[in-house]
Amino acid sequence: MSREQPRGVATARLAEMRELARARGGLSIGEALEIMGSTGIAFTVLFLAIPALTPIPGPFGMVFGTALALISLQIIAGSRTLWLPAMVRNRHVSPATFDLIVRHSIPMIARVEKIMRAGRLKALTGPIVQTLLGIPIFLLAVVIALPIPFGNILPVFSLVVLAVALMERDGLVALVGLLFAAATIAVTTALLHVSVSMIFTS
Repeated sequence: MSREQPRGVATARLAEMRELARARGGLSIGEALEIMGSTGIAFTVLFLAIPALTPIPGPFGMVFGTALALISLQIIAGSRTLWLPAMVRNRHVSPATFDLIVRHSIPMIARVEKIMRAGRLKALTGPIVQTLLGIPIFLLAVVIALPIPFGNILPVFSLVVLAVALMERDGLVALVGLLFAAATIAVTTALLHVSVSMIFTS
């Protein structure tokens, strides 16, 4: 009988990556993704999404949102070897920054992991559905890249749910993540519509 994948895959991988960054004096984004490659596309989406929630100086939402958009297009195309531009791949992240990213993200990810159970709705975690998930991931990445105050919380949470669900092979939670994604896109579209209307009527 096959064993269930243990819970906590995402938090374990992030903690492992933080320790490695400490030992090496930091890692580039490309190195981090190559080291964690055994978790595949889902971890790449997770790792590129969570810095947008971290209070690090700089346009992290735009940088990582753009990187996620590029990754999502490759997912839609069915690629299993993901490419990032050198500007993102070679970006060095210090051990202190890794600590900050992991410290801010693990509590949220751990809450999602608590409701995971491998094997539910398996069809929603297969390679075909994973390819189709590139579409909502692209739309969420665009939202993250937009300069909307506090606009990263909902899209990042949606991506965390989707990514962790795929890592844990829980199709039911992946479905919940898709519902969160749809709600996020609808709310963002409404906010943009209101903002544009206010600009043109002022």
